[in-house]
Amino acid sequence: MTKSDLMVRLSDRYTELGGRMLSAKDITQSAKCIIDTLTRTLASGQRIEIRGFGSFDLTKRPSRIGRNPRTGERVEVPEKYVPHFKAGKELRERVDFDK
Repeated sequence: MTKSDLMVRLSDRYTELGGRMLSAKDITQSAKCIIDTLTRTLASGQRIEIRGFGSFDLTKRPSRIGRNPRTGERVEVPEKYVPHFKAGKELRERVDFDK
């Protein structure tokens, strides 16, 4: 699912909420705001936990020696932080197709 697909699904599902009509623009803006807030929170080094869905955290990858695939030359790859997602129990149970 792409971001555009998500916006379309949200618009189709939640155009009427509590008797008030929400426009596709309102829904799109809300979803963009949520995604932007999640991104800024991770970028500041904070952890995000959404009960029933999962948690986002940063994992530190140490520096290492890599290789340029074209030339085979050794290259120093600097340390970096990468986002890590861990699914919550409810999400894991809902996507477990073996049940």
